[in-house]
Amino acid sequence: MNETLRILENRRSCRKFIPGKVPPEADIQAIIRAGTFAPSGMGRQPVKIIAVTNKTLRDAISAENARVMGKGAEFDPFYGAPVILIVLADKSAPTYLYDGSLVMGNLMNAAESLGIANIWIHRAKEEFDSDFGKKILKDLGIEGDFEGIGHVALGYRDGEPASAADRKENVYWYR
Repeated sequence: MNETLRILENRRSCRKFIPGKVPPEADIQAIIRAGTFAPSGMGRQPVKIIAVTNKTLRDAISAENARVMGKGAEFDPFYGAPVILIVLADKSAPTYLYDGSLVMGNLMNAAESLGIANIWIHRAKEEFDSDFGKKILKDLGIEGDFEGIGHVALGYRDGEPASAADRKENVYWYR
């Protein structure tokens, strides 16, 4: 099996990260770069990626995500991951949701290829529809009508990855 197929088959979501162990900046940059090469409708590339490595901001985003989820601020929806990549997409592109989802996949598979554990965390839409998220965008100088697609939490796995679930049958047909 080639390396790409091995990565696609072996990537598992991580729900327990080693606290404070941040991946090297060069690896984070390589993961982000892989995200920018995801396909997009008509090559529009309507996606922005925000890399959050600042612990104070990371913890504030975690608390907002927990609030949206209906949990208290002590709950960490990012499972202790020290780095969060936030994917946003410009809603003026007709394919923005699909384009952003493809970026999410590229980010997660690129992280796996570098030995960095990861998981897709939802509720970015609600975060960036709120005043909280809009302030983050304003502070970063991001203008436009962007929707939060998701977060990729990154770090190093604390423990062994789960085994793959059995694959469902009857999911493809040849003609």
